[in-house]
This record gives sequence, structure tokens and C-alpha cells, in this order.
Amino acid sequence: MFPVLALCWLAVFFDGMDVNIYGAVMPHMLDDPGLGLTPGTAGTIGSWTTFGMLIGALTAGNVTDWLGRRPMLVASVTLFSLGCALCALAGSAGVFGAGRFVAGLGLGGLMPLCLAMVLEFAPPRRAALMTGLLMTSYHAGGMAATGLGLGVAPEFGWRWVFWAGVLPAFIAVPMLLKYLPESPGVLLARGRRAEAEQVADRFGLPRPTEVEAPAAGAKGRIAAIGALFRPESRWATPLLWLASFCGLLLVYGVSTWLPTMMRANGYGLNSSVSFLMVINAGGIVGMLIAGRTADRFGAVRVSAIWFVLTAAGALLLKSELPLGVTYVVVAITGIWLFSAQVMVYAATNSVYRDSERAAGLGLVTGVGRTGAVVGPWLVGALAQNGNQSWGFTAFALAGLLGAAAIALVPLAVRIGRGGARGGAPAVAEPSRA
Repeated sequence: MFPVLALCWLAVFFDGMDVNIYGAVMPHMLDDPGLGLTPGTAGTIGSWTTFGMLIGALTAGNVTDWLGRRPMLVASVTLFSLGCALCALAGSAGVFGAGRFVAGLGLGGLMPLCLAMVLEFAPPRRAALMTGLLMTSYHAGGMAATGLGLGVAPEFGWRWVFWAGVLPAFIAVPMLLKYLPESPGVLLARGRRAEAEQVADRFGLPRPTEVEAPAAGAKGRIAAIGALFRPESRWATPLLWLASFCGLLLVYGVSTWLPTMMRANGYGLNSSVSFLMVINAGGIVGMLIAGRTADRFGAVRVSAIWFVLTAAGALLLKSELPLGVTYVVVAITGIWLFSAQVMVYAATNSVYRDSERAAGLGLVTGVGRTGAVVGPWLVGALAQNGNQSWGFTAFALAGLLGAAAIALVPLAVRIGRGGARGGAPAVAEPSRA
């Protein structure tokens, strides 16, 4: 398990760094007259990034079982590195936006692939903990991006921060090619039974069966998506999508706009950017707490509570608080905000069968990416109209809606089971992950 977790951790670290780079340097970019960036344009470009993520997530989920998860991970890392290079070279807001869209294509495919790999190789009853450990890397990457924004951008310019986003192509790609194993289920689906069993034996996994292997070909992909709406999960699936929408609206809205929103609230430039580092530090703590707590009490329950606490934190940040108190509130909000979304992913592990996991995660993350598109655009539109503080209210409402959606998942599965008696076997209770 450790090599898989470590390599996926590294890949998601660079994912988190890339996503947070934009928010960390946006105040400097808005002050750059040569780029021609306005708050409204900045929000639109943030949505281009997440729209690219939406396409990348849906595409990766549909082709990974044909090409393999390892090649798709390598392609994802390479693509977002190229996007960062284009951003660093951009001479206009339009070219910069194109670079962010290309980066988004790679970023969108990376996360569901890493989550599926870690969940497949995770020890029994440790899925939520392994998911939480994986996602600490996202926030470590976010802190690295903030450090670059604070240390590099003021002296050398914001472009050099994006050049740092090219490093994954030279660091992560060679390591993934050399050390990351392929999914046993994918190997079996491609007819490579001996290799599938060898990988399973090497990592102490049960040998995959034909039932657990994702079906190959276009018909197999359609069947895998259709299976998400079998009686046991037909109502839980749209609830997971809604919860993911709300969670990703929060994650990408905050990652893109927090420094600029805090600057508009009267905080200095360095303090405003440092809030992004503080909220990601809280995110790391939150992942560790949420993972262990969810393994004991259930990912659904933890996610719902975390969403409510995120809403409370967003409303507090709207208030004018002393600087020291604000840092504390930002850190505590980070504990809840990011792991609320990750526990939605962990909940899918007990809603879907092994053969449905890649398709289920791909669509939960893919459909959820529409929230990632809406979040940056919404706050940008509010900022353009002078209503930037309403962004915190929007974040609070998203937290409450996400809590309601994920809390209803166990009821939805029970209703589905009641309608499926005598049919397909039921899945595990989704309150445990």
C-alpha cells in the first residue's frame, strides 16, 4: 500500500500546488497593468480552469479502464505542467486563461484516478483514513504555492511562480512510470490475469474476479455508468453529486478568491495571501482528523457535520475581526472545509461495488466540478459588482446545502434496498467507509 499512497500523494501535492498558485498570485496579477486582468476576468479564468477539470475528470473516468490508470496519471501530470508553462509565458489575459484551461484538463483527471488507486489498494476498513492521508498532500501543495506567492512573486514576479508548476513533469512523471503499479482490476479487464494476480499478491490484496473488474469497451463504460443507478444507489447517486458540487464550489471558490476577498476586507497584501497558507494548514489537520473519525463513525456523518461547521466559519469570516482572531477562524475553517468534500469521496466507497468505483468516483468528481466552475465565477461576478463580501454568504449556503445532501445518502440507500429486495445484492451501509 505504501508505494501507491506515496506516489499518489506526490501527484496530488503538485495538484494542490497548481490549484492554489492562481489564488496566491492573483493580487499581484491584478496589479500588473500589462496583463489587463480585472476581478471579473479573473473569476472567469478561474472558471475556465475548473471547466477544464470537469472535462478532464469525465474523460479520464471514461478512458482509464481502456488505457490503464498509470498511463492516464502520467498524462494528467504532463498536461497540467504544460498548462503552467503556457501561463508563465502568457502576454495577455486570454492566453493566460488558455493555459489555465489546459492545466485544468490535467488536474481534472488526476484526482479521481489517485482516489480510485488509493481506495483499491487500501487495507480493509481504512478507506477513509487512506483517503484523508492522500488529501493532506493537496493542502501541503497549497501551502507550497502560498510560500511561492509570498517569497517569489513580490521580488521576481508572478510568472516565476507558474514556472514552478512545470516541475511535476520532471519529478513526478519519472517516478510514476518506474514505481506505480497498475490496478489489478484494470489488468484483469484487459485480459492480463497473470499480471493482475501478481500485483494483487505483491500488495496483499484479494485476487480480482471478473465481477470486480471494470468491463472493457464502450458498452462496458455505459454499463458501469448505468450500474450507478441500480435500485440500491439510484437515489444516493444524485445526492452524492449534489454534495460534491457544494464541496467543490467551496474548495475552488475559497482557493481562488480568499486572499483577494480578505484584502477587500481591509487586510494587508501579505496577510491576505498568508490566509491561504493558514487555511491549507488547517486542511492538513482536518484530513487527519476526518479520516480517523470517519473510520469510526462513518464518512457520511462526518462530512455532514463538517459542512455545517464550514458554513459557520464562512459567516464568521464575513465579520470584521482582529487579525489574530481572523487567523484562528481561518485555520479552524480549513479543518472542516476541505475534508468535508473528501469525506464525500470516501462515502462513495461504500455506496458502489468494486467494479463501479472508478465510474462512481469519476462522476462524483466530474459532476461536482460544475461546482468548481461556479465558485470562482460567482465570487468574481460579486466582486465586479462591488459585493465581494457576499461571497462568504454564498459559501455558507453551499455548506448547508452540502450537509443536507450527504446526510440523506443513508436514507436513500435504505429506500433503494427496500425496492431491490430479491434483486441485486445490497452494498455496505454508507455511514461507514
